[in-house]
Amino acid sequence: MAREVLSVKAHRTGELMNAMSVKARLFVGATLVIGLCALVIGLFQWHVDNPTQFVCYLLLVTVAAALKVRLPGVTGTMSVVFLFLLIGVLELSLAETLLMSCAGAIVQSWWHATKRPKLVQVLFNAANLTTASAISYYVYHSRFATAFANSAPLLLAALATTFFLVNTIPIAIVISLTERKPAEKVWRECYFWSFPYYLVGAAIAGLISTMDHRIDWQMSLLVLPVIYFIYRTYHLYLGRLEGQKRHAEEIAALHLRTIEALALAIDAKDHTTHDHLRRVQTYAVEIGRELGLCEGDIEALQAAALLHDIGKLAVPEHIISKPGRLTPEEFEKMKIHPIVGAEILGKVRFPYAVVPIVRAHHERWDGTGYPDGLKGDEIPIGARILSAVDCLDAIASDRPYRRALPLGKALEVVVSEAGKGFDPQVVGVLQRRFQELEQSAQDLTVERVQLSTHVRIAKGTAPATGLDDNPTIAQHEQMGSIDFLGTIGAARQEVQTLFELSGELGNSLSLEETLSVLAARLKKLIPHDAIAIYFRKDGHLAPEYASGESFRALSSLRIPLGEGVSGWVAANARPILNGRASVESNYLKEPAKLGALRAVLAVPLEGTNGIVGVLSLYHFNQDAFSKDHLRILLAISSKLALAIENALKYRQAESSATTDYLTGLPNARSLFLHLDGELARCKRSKNPLAVVVCDLDGFKEVNDHYGHLEGNRVLHALAEKLKTNCREYDYVARMGGDEFVLVLPGVPPAIVGEKEELIRRLTSEVGWEIFAKNCLSMSVGDAFYPSDGTDAESLLAEADRRMYINKRTGSDHLYAPPKLKTMELRLTRLP
Repeated sequence: MAREVLSVKAHRTGELMNAMSVKARLFVGATLVIGLCALVIGLFQWHVDNPTQFVCYLLLVTVAAALKVRLPGVTGTMSVVFLFLLIGVLELSLAETLLMSCAGAIVQSWWHATKRPKLVQVLFNAANLTTASAISYYVYHSRFATAFANSAPLLLAALATTFFLVNTIPIAIVISLTERKPAEKVWRECYFWSFPYYLVGAAIAGLISTMDHRIDWQMSLLVLPVIYFIYRTYHLYLGRLEGQKRHAEEIAALHLRTIEALALAIDAKDHTTHDHLRRVQTYAVEIGRELGLCEGDIEALQAAALLHDIGKLAVPEHIISKPGRLTPEEFEKMKIHPIVGAEILGKVRFPYAVVPIVRAHHERWDGTGYPDGLKGDEIPIGARILSAVDCLDAIASDRPYRRALPLGKALEVVVSEAGKGFDPQVVGVLQRRFQELEQSAQDLTVERVQLSTHVRIAKGTAPATGLDDNPTIAQHEQMGSIDFLGTIGAARQEVQTLFELSGELGNSLSLEETLSVLAARLKKLIPHDAIAIYFRKDGHLAPEYASGESFRALSSLRIPLGEGVSGWVAANARPILNGRASVESNYLKEPAKLGALRAVLAVPLEGTNGIVGVLSLYHFNQDAFSKDHLRILLAISSKLALAIENALKYRQAESSATTDYLTGLPNARSLFLHLDGELARCKRSKNPLAVVVCDLDGFKEVNDHYGHLEGNRVLHALAEKLKTNCREYDYVARMGGDEFVLVLPGVPPAIVGEKEELIRRLTSEVGWEIFAKNCLSMSVGDAFYPSDGTDAESLLAEADRRMYINKRTGSDHLYAPPKLKTMELRLTRLP
């Protein structure tokens, strides 16, 4: 019943009348006129059969309108006004129903609005709801409806359908006209999902109407507590939904920043700058808005402006940076970049049409462009805008093959191509607004990052760094361009692999999956024989992931911070190139297990709160890693650290959902899941099962006398003793407060009695150990499968009942100071 009676009434709190089109103004005006006519007609038929009932329903509508929740993703609210309006259609006169509609709309528009609504907004909301109520009233009470008087469900369905359509379609149309979104898409995504709730709401209204006729109309007041409960439930639910939406937006923004950084690296091959990207993006977006593009097309144009040259990854750099005219063969190679760019971005699956823009951004208005020879309006509007803007900026920027022209001269070149190379309409906007657009681009703040590409890392002293004085590194630096085209291909593969890796690192919150994907991708970029990813834990490094040669030995490493190769990297937040792997083996019980690994390439993984770990690659050959390899690892280390932090937070959240934070024991939710599984296994194997419920006596006095911190110590100590004195396959959980539950599979009742005696003795030991006196005892109750129940609820209820009987009868015990032989009673001795 939580959602069935909720109806959606979107009250737009945006700028409804600012910059509104003529069509939108006419539609709003028509809605106001129709709503006013409906209200006047209803008032001319004014009569009230039961004033008390009408006043009561009017107050209920006001309260229901105030109990509203905001919808994530749209500027609208949700309330239960709809239910009372349907009741009004069934029980009251037309005039009464219309007055209730006006009151509900006004209250919902004004009450606790995030932004003070304008008068036209309130009038539109009231007129729309009044019209919906009037039409629904006439449909329900029409002669046509009388023919179906014997079919109440069909009549109520017709009422709900009419109200739903008349109420939601005008709002979707207004949103479409004011925000330039397709009306059908707005209605389908924002309102169509609520149609089942209208039907269920009509059924509830019919039920209340039947109760009114058979008993009295006051019975409908019983729905108030239910309505408030629904409101509170949805308030919490939508709040959580809004949080998830905000998280998704942050992840989307992170992906966009990652793509932007990648686009900058790609454009660097073309000897352009971040200023070029921002200028093209600013020009293109503003021209798109001037031409009336919808929001989806604007977002597609914004992304395409960043990524339109991503296909140049497939073009050798010596062609891109050639200082003269390209040969026909070189130009043929250059012409593949729109197709490759479209294919690469097709894998991203953007929610808007980025791919067609990127593919067609070198098409020409007269049909002589590439790759498909499109002409005129066949070219996507985003591609037409981008091609003109990109050409203008390219001519006005320095390139390897020519000097930049002044912006005015560059614009003259673009204007001369209107009707031939570029869309005349786009060129007209560009010509009219280029000074304003250039000023906007100049005002845009661009963050400039200076990378430490020439920093030399000083060698440390053994054994901290494990570096030898060896000229082999210099030999790597002196390697010439033996295979020039092969080098370009390697660089292209590097960028492509990094692009795929940056996308995949954010695709999963599973830590194991993230690290395994990273290892697989790194194998293609940097040859290595083993990989280990260490996490920082309690003053040392522990491997979270290891694979390759001697992975079992790597998995057993525990490296103190500041020691060894990886420990030094973590402590100093600096990378090491070609460190000695033998240094790491000093932290193994058997150093020989590390095998023939000799070289280490290690980089720190620095997150938002400091170093989270170290990524180390190992190789059989000393000095096997180059500075290029180090550069690649440094490029991905920040993204990897962020992905690891997100995965760790997800793991922590996943663990806290089933674990009690104070004692480390499973919580009540985990207990029920485990107990259901154990019962299913016992039903198959016909084995017994015991459930023991324990409640700590005297715990309130401990808190009152010693404080809650000491009380927490008691709970933690008792939890540790219970876990220690159980078998590995027994299950100990904290039910809540000072109540614990033990699930003991395969234990007969006679032995359970010994276990309960042990629990009481352990409780007394905790009191002696912490307070040095006998102040704690435990009340215990048990239940057995199948004699006392066959499901989790019945077994826990029976054990709880017996526990409280023991508590009332005072059958718990206080024991003398503990002796060393107490532990002999452990259940681990049981068969």
